[in-house]
Amino acid sequence: MSEIKKSQFPPWIKTHLGGGAKFNKTAKILDDLGLQTICTNANCPNQGECWSRGTATVLILGNICTRNCPFCAVGHGKPLPPDPDEPGKVAEMTRRLEVKYLVITSVDRDDLADGGASQFRSVVAACRTRDAKMRFELLVPDFWKCQDAALEILDDVLPFVFGHNVETVPELYKTARPGGNYQRSLDLLRKAKVKWPEIPTKSSLMLGLGETDGQVLAVLKDLREAGCDRVSLGQYLRPSRDALEVVDFVTPEKFDWWAEKAKEAGFNWVMSSPFTRSSYHADE
Repeated sequence: MSEIKKSQFPPWIKTHLGGGAKFNKTAKILDDLGLQTICTNANCPNQGECWSRGTATVLILGNICTRNCPFCAVGHGKPLPPDPDEPGKVAEMTRRLEVKYLVITSVDRDDLADGGASQFRSVVAACRTRDAKMRFELLVPDFWKCQDAALEILDDVLPFVFGHNVETVPELYKTARPGGNYQRSLDLLRKAKVKWPEIPTKSSLMLGLGETDGQVLAVLKDLREAGCDRVSLGQYLRPSRDALEVVDFVTPEKFDWWAEKAKEAGFNWVMSSPFTRSSYHADE
């Protein structure tokens, strides 16, 4: 179950550049509507593959985050107020791309009293006016200081998959996620499961930041104790020169091993591979 060190760039880390009619159509529609995606803002390696399938993870509430996590390429600073036209734009995108399963995420908006929950609600509601059968996965921030209020707001647009990423092991939060809090993230997942016991909850972990197997196993245990049903595990890849460096490249065989460990822990949906991201093939 060995890892390859960062000085040896592994042969399995090859991205799909994308192209073709569907990729170009996706890019044009997003550009025409002025919508943000996590694909571009986070320099996701799966952008080519996903856009070529006619899917994209929408990034709402702007592309300026109120936090500055060293693993992430999304810009940080003082964001603009929520765009009141954004829900309609996202709904129009789903119509043009014939989207049936939409993953919606956002930057952290600690400047908003509800952490941005109202905008999530508005986007889902607007999309359902276009297609009442559309399914949703919400990948939300930790709703610092407003978790209970945010969940109450989202209660209006059930059902959906409720996702929130712990991102890494707690021992690495100071290095990789200084604006977050491991216990706060677990609390949010636990509150969501208590409030909506029938709603799937989901989280994600990046590997390759220097975590140990024991630390990852402990996180999987914590997530299950918080009622988390689904988990994705993927390789951390440096999204920009200013981001944290990769410590280890985890082999595909080790990711298969982690998939088995996650299933043994009781998760009912597991995706584990070098290019897995929280929204990667989420519709499966």
